[in-house]
Order: sequence, then C-alpha cells, then structure tokens
Amino acid sequence: MKLTITQPDDWHLHVRDGEFMSAVLPFTAARFARAVIMPNLQPPVTSVAAALSYRERVIAAADAAGFTPLMTLYLTPSTSVETIEQAAACPHIIGVKWYPAGATTHSDQGVSDISDCLHVVEAMSELSLPLLIHGEVTDPEVDIFDRESRFVTSTLEPLLQRVPELRVVLEHITTADSAQFVQDAGPNVAATITPQHLQLNRTAMFQGGLRPHHYCLPVLKREYHRRRLVEVATSGDPKFFLGTDSAPHLRKDKESACGCAGVFSAHAGIELYAEVFDNAGALDRLEGFASLHGAAFYGLDRNSGTLTLERRAWQVPDVYRVGADELVPFRAGTKIAWRVHTSEGEH
Repeated sequence: MKLTITQPDDWHLHVRDGEFMSAVLPFTAARFARAVIMPNLQPPVTSVAAALSYRERVIAAADAAGFTPLMTLYLTPSTSVETIEQAAACPHIIGVKWYPAGATTHSDQGVSDISDCLHVVEAMSELSLPLLIHGEVTDPEVDIFDRESRFVTSTLEPLLQRVPELRVVLEHITTADSAQFVQDAGPNVAATITPQHLQLNRTAMFQGGLRPHHYCLPVLKREYHRRRLVEVATSGDPKFFLGTDSAPHLRKDKESACGCAGVFSAHAGIELYAEVFDNAGALDRLEGFASLHGAAFYGLDRNSGTLTLERRAWQVPDVYRVGADELVPFRAGTKIAWRVHTSEGEH
C-alpha cells in the first residue's frame, strides 16, 4: 500500500551544531519541507543576528534543495521588547521558545517566572509572535510525572488569563490533561505531539532494565495518557500537529551515570507517525496532522510538493555514526512498518 500526502513539516526539532548537525539534519531534510529549529545551543540563540547565523549553518548542513529552517529565539530574563520587535519583523524567525529554567537540556538560562517577562510576552501578543513552551514546572517538590499537568494549571492558565490573545504552542504534550486544555482553549493555542509519546508509555523506560534511550523530558506517562494522545492526534482536530522533538545525544551521553534527556527520531520522522495513524485506522487524517494543521496555525502556505509512503517494513540500524561516536535511534534494531517511497523502492 502507498500513501501520498502533501510534504510534511516538523514543528519541533533539535539539530545541535557543527559535525553533530551535519550527521542528523539530512534525515529531516529528506522527509520534511520545513522544520522549527530549537534555540537551546550553548550559548543559546538569543538574538536575531545569532538566529540568522545559525540558520545559514542549518541550510549548509541540510544539504537538500528546498529545505527551509524556521528559526526561534531563546527567552531569557534579559530578553527585551526591542529584540521581540526585531524577531517579529524577521521573516526567518517563527517564534520564541520558553524553557522554564532547569526543565530540560540546556535550559539553565531560561525564565523561572514568566511574570518577570510579562512586558515581553505582551509585546509578543501584540505582534502575533508565538510563544513555544516546554510546559513543566521545575519545583523539586512536584513529582516528575505531574510536572506538565501542574504547569498547565499553575502557570499557563494564569498567563493566558493575563494575555488572552497570546499565540501559544504547548510543545510535546504528554498527558490527557494537556490535550483537554488545548481542545478547550481558543484558536490561539495549539500543541505538538512526538512519536515516542504516541508509541510508548512509561513502562517502556524500565522493560528488561533501565532503558536510557527512552528517557526524554517530559517523561513518558501512563498508558491512559498515551491512548488519549493518539485519540487527539488522529482526530483531525487542527489544534494538534506533528513535532518530533527529535533530540540527538551521543550514546556515551545517554548511557551514563546521569544520562541526557532526549529521543532521536529524525531517521524515521514521518514513518513513525504513519504507524500510529495506520494502527488507529486513521491514515486519511495523517496529512492534516503532518502537513496542514501546523502551517495553518503559523499562517504559512501549505507545501507544494508531496511525499509518498509505503507500507513495507524496514529495520532500524542499531546505531548511526557521528564521527568517531555513535547515536542510538528510536526503535533501534526493530522493524518499522512504513517507509518513505523512492523511485528505487528503497528507504
């Protein structure tokens, strides 16, 4: 069986920099026309000039004609209204990313209390520049499995009450509570969902021992939440769209005493979703989730090209090489039921 859809976009992607970026970005460029590039480098991307410089490096590393990186700025306590105005005027910048300080990888320079940046958020609302949110509280007293739900009730709801027109993407949602919040919110609120949160529940982190390559933030949740995410992703609701949150870390950094959070899924960034939609009997809605909903939310044209998938299994390599190091992909050593179709019929 083959399925042809409008070429999809990845609305949440980490590509790192330098040699690492050159190793991972071609996977995305072979599947997606556009991708929203996260700014959590070291140092983070906090200015328009830094974003444009990073964009040039991304384009060079993609090595694919027609691939368009959509850049973001990293929100810090010192982000100014002037910077927001510059970002809103730049056609290559699509939003500002808020990492609550300490919430995830390279988030130490993020904003702890969004109230301290309310003037900046208000400027974003006035200029219709979206705020892309890693939605977790960082209070150590809050159980890690509850941090997303607590963020929605304690932080996001009050923020939207104060700035009701703010355009928000609640990224990589993991709970039924977040899905319901997004459904109930106005048209200015949307969400992305990752392949790992659609395919795995929290048990996967502990099957046969500790599984560091299934560790990401927000962490995987109960089966009830996974099923609810599949339900909203495959429902056709335009508030939900594809964002892999593919986050590569070298094997040595995952399999360590303090392993990094992040799942690398770019090698099968559309195929994994095709599996989910196929299993849910909703292949006719994959195009909306992968190719249409995100573009509509961001006010961009749909892509003019197409991508063809075929239901033909292929085995994911155990590792991919990054120079002298290794990168373990999501679903390493297992078969994925769908592949990108080429003229030679090969993945």
